[in-house]
Amino acid sequence: MIKRNGYADLPLHSGTVPRWLSDRMRDLGTEIVETLILEFGRREVLRRLSDPLWFQSFGAVLGMDWHSSGITTSVMYALKRGLNVCAKELGIVICGGRGKYSRRTPEELLFLAGHTGLDGDSLVRSSKLAAKVDNTAVQDGFQLYQHNFILSKEGDWAIVQQGMNQSLRTARRYHWCSESLSSFVEKPHTGITGENQGAILNLTDENARSTRNSILSLSHENPTRILKEIDLMAKNSVQLDLFESGQNIQNAKDSVIIENSRNCIMPSHHEVRAEDVDTKRLGAVLATAYDSSPKDFETLLLTPGLGARTLQSLTLVSEVIYGTPSRFSDPARFSFAHGGKDGHPFPVPTKVYDQTIRVLGQTIEKSKLGYKDKSECLKRLHTTALQIEKHCSPQADFDATLAYEKAHSHEWGGRTCMGKV
Repeated sequence: MIKRNGYADLPLHSGTVPRWLSDRMRDLGTEIVETLILEFGRREVLRRLSDPLWFQSFGAVLGMDWHSSGITTSVMYALKRGLNVCAKELGIVICGGRGKYSRRTPEELLFLAGHTGLDGDSLVRSSKLAAKVDNTAVQDGFQLYQHNFILSKEGDWAIVQQGMNQSLRTARRYHWCSESLSSFVEKPHTGITGENQGAILNLTDENARSTRNSILSLSHENPTRILKEIDLMAKNSVQLDLFESGQNIQNAKDSVIIENSRNCIMPSHHEVRAEDVDTKRLGAVLATAYDSSPKDFETLLLTPGLGARTLQSLTLVSEVIYGTPSRFSDPARFSFAHGGKDGHPFPVPTKVYDQTIRVLGQTIEKSKLGYKDKSECLKRLHTTALQIEKHCSPQADFDATLAYEKAHSHEWGGRTCMGKV
């Protein structure tokens, strides 16, 4: 059975990320990862990246299209640009990428191993096996075109790779993490995101153990004998059953579906709709930013130029940092931090985005010097939103919130991939 955190339908999007956004994604993404390292350690970063729903929420808070397959490429490219230049300081590095860069992963891993003392052959084997399993052992109609290997200085790793189905115009993202991996050929995934296509051939299913053993036995048989047996079966319409007695393909199909516990179906429509968002949670974010007592966040509010709109973004960023897995069931909500490059749910407010980067950067530097006021204040944004959500049950007026964002977009430096507002 595939060990899934969930699945999502990721429609293919065309186009490129403009430089004004990709640089901001690099800066904010790196700061969020650095905060996670300071707060929880490098292993937590790998755990987060191996959670499909957290990854989608992370991409949305960075201003990427909230539901598209492009989040994978853009987020990993942004992190690679940001983290690799400070790899010695943070102790985490990203290898591989899309297309030709994915094929350079073994070379990059061996280079790193030569400079760190890690077992390069083992890392390369892990990389190749993960790709082989998702391309061959799990035959679901998606061909891999992207492979990202995230490595910590302790030798822990996570893998984020993505396949494409051209005929369906959808993508599927696969997540791996070394922490919970005990076998490459049985239940290896921490999660797989993509559109549920029904029954697939999945030789990593724990129920397919006898199938793998049968295939291995067949590989040791004389080819002439195997060809004769196949010819005999074809003439007599005999079906070869590689499953254990009493097990059938329907059972195998059901086992794949039952395993889904963190499902996230990303719709094909581009706009963010009310049904895509938990309006109660969004209401708590807005109440935290606009209605809370100034003394609750005075350390942050003393930051020059910081207003309620930036607090809204920082509240969603703080949830990406401090939130538990149950908080990421509606990734679309995180697009209310910095919008989306295609204008959905609203244009990217670049001035607010820059404020978020500046405040989070200052928080990190203060924390390194031993001053925790700003980091505690950032954490309090999240806990305050949770308390408001629990005790006040606010419901955001989705249409009014969207109208407010669009009405003030020009004041906040709103931009899309088509230009400035």
